[in-house]
Amino acid sequence: MNIDTKCVQGGYRPGNGEPRQVPIYQSTTWKYSTSEEMGKLFDLEASGYFYTRLQNPTNDLAASKLCEMEGGYAAMLTSSGQAANFYAVFNICECGDHFIASSSIYGGTYNLFGVTMKKMGIECTFVDQDLPLEELQKFVKPNTKCIFGETITNPTCTVLDFEKFSKLAHDNGIPLIVDNTFATPVNCRPIEFGVDIVTHSTTKYIDGHASSVGGAIIDSGNFDWMAHADKFPGLTTPDESYHGLTYATAFGKAAYITKATAQLMRDFGSIQAPQNAYYVQIGLESLHVRMERHCKNALKVAEFLESNDKVAWVNYPDLKTNKYFDLKNKYLPKGSCGVMCFGIKGGRDQSIKFMDSLNLISIVTHVADAKTCLLHPASHTHRQLTDEQLAEAGIPSDLIRLSVGLEDADDIIADIQQALDKI
Repeated sequence: MNIDTKCVQGGYRPGNGEPRQVPIYQSTTWKYSTSEEMGKLFDLEASGYFYTRLQNPTNDLAASKLCEMEGGYAAMLTSSGQAANFYAVFNICECGDHFIASSSIYGGTYNLFGVTMKKMGIECTFVDQDLPLEELQKFVKPNTKCIFGETITNPTCTVLDFEKFSKLAHDNGIPLIVDNTFATPVNCRPIEFGVDIVTHSTTKYIDGHASSVGGAIIDSGNFDWMAHADKFPGLTTPDESYHGLTYATAFGKAAYITKATAQLMRDFGSIQAPQNAYYVQIGLESLHVRMERHCKNALKVAEFLESNDKVAWVNYPDLKTNKYFDLKNKYLPKGSCGVMCFGIKGGRDQSIKFMDSLNLISIVTHVADAKTCLLHPASHTHRQLTDEQLAEAGIPSDLIRLSVGLEDADDIIADIQQALDKI
């Protein structure tokens, strides 16, 4: 099936007399007739449902659709995108390990990797993702376990070169993990370009309406854990908490997601609520239609901003003048997303005055939504940093992140214009 059809029909194919829409299994537990049947589930010797913290049918059906759309082998939902990124890395990293991440990733993920996971004894090296392959190779260590990046970075809107980073990862016997939140599988399927594991914040375009928080992990099933057994003992040696079971030999291509579910979800419990998984299902059904409109509107807005003499700069990969235009065409030929960043001449003060003058566009912490919204990191999410510290983080003090919604593009532009007129 084409991706548009997978959005609508993927993941769930009801039988005769079964509900056409995915049901919400709002239950924590499932009944079994014998103790032996329940015991086999706890030993991972049988498949089935027994406790929603580990698995739930509504969640699994939403994960199945996302897996089908991304071209993966197995998938799981989490309570948030942050939880998805944490699980994705922690599933293969232990105390004393090291991994590499792009320095341009979302600030919350940057803090997770650089501060919180550091306290757990896991070191992250942040790199300039535009460096050539031979320079990036210098950051790989004997204990490096994975590489992490974002398809389109938040908020700087740069495009990751999948093939360069997948070569770097695979030449060193480690997987490449990519957060595909902004592009969604409608506009980009990273697995087709050598990415091993894909994550999402389903809170964004996948939900699309700011109604539910969630995350997802999709494993391609392509990385051979046993071929690099010494690097990944968590997958290739016995897990004593399951009577010595070895995930890679017991579950094959499903080993990674099985471990993340049976071990990490068991212990950390960051499950997505079935109600939210239902919203994910609903959002996915219209994702292909919405993404086309987001991209169409965003390009029109970006072209307007680029031509306005009160705008200092615009970064949107779909603009022909953009540094990442060729990479965008290579990996995202249908369009990138509805998110861009730009700067107002005059810096921080003028940016604040501009935003306070908007009527239609909302100032919110959210992004990738049906409604147009924006954020000024220097005044909001990163307000504790000086201009010098912002520059070091790759976020200019005048940067405004604009998420273009599904309204009429002319109305969005009119609101921007009247706000610019007040500067």
